[in-house]
Amino acid sequence: MSQHPQTIEYRRYLEGRSVAYWAVTLVAAFEMVAGSMWDLLRIEYVRVVLTHLGYPHYLLFILGVWKLPCAVVLLLPGFPRLKEWAYAGAFFNYSGAVASHALVGDRVRVLVWPLMFAIGTLASWALSPWARRLATGRERDTRPIDWIVPIMLAIVMLVVSLLTLPTGFPTF
Repeated sequence: MSQHPQTIEYRRYLEGRSVAYWAVTLVAAFEMVAGSMWDLLRIEYVRVVLTHLGYPHYLLFILGVWKLPCAVVLLLPGFPRLKEWAYAGAFFNYSGAVASHALVGDRVRVLVWPLMFAIGTLASWALSPWARRLATGRERDTRPIDWIVPIMLAIVMLVVSLLTLPTGFPTF
């Protein structure tokens, strides 16, 4: 008894998607582990980069401590909410690196690697199997007021924060 051709094509699609998912996920996780070690060991390369970007060296400890569990969570089965946080943290790390290098005037060739890792992180998230994702359930219909109220509230908060800016230097 032969299977329907669509079923075979769909199975191949899923297998290809799985291979792509694991390829980009392993790269992202490895880069997080390597980055963690580089940061925690404070190798000269990362110290020079942080100095160039204007960041304090103690940031290496903070980033290094968080990159290792990020890598582990990306590889673990289950823990969908934690996995979403890990993806967000990895993306913030890489997109922050892109922005930092761009804001200090670095050339495009310096931005390429963190940009590629940011895109790879997004690809890993997008290709992740449904079983590894956070189930959101059926999305409910939203009315325009459901969008208008939070946006207006954020605008009011922005205005209030600008009207209440502190003056002078803080004293510690």
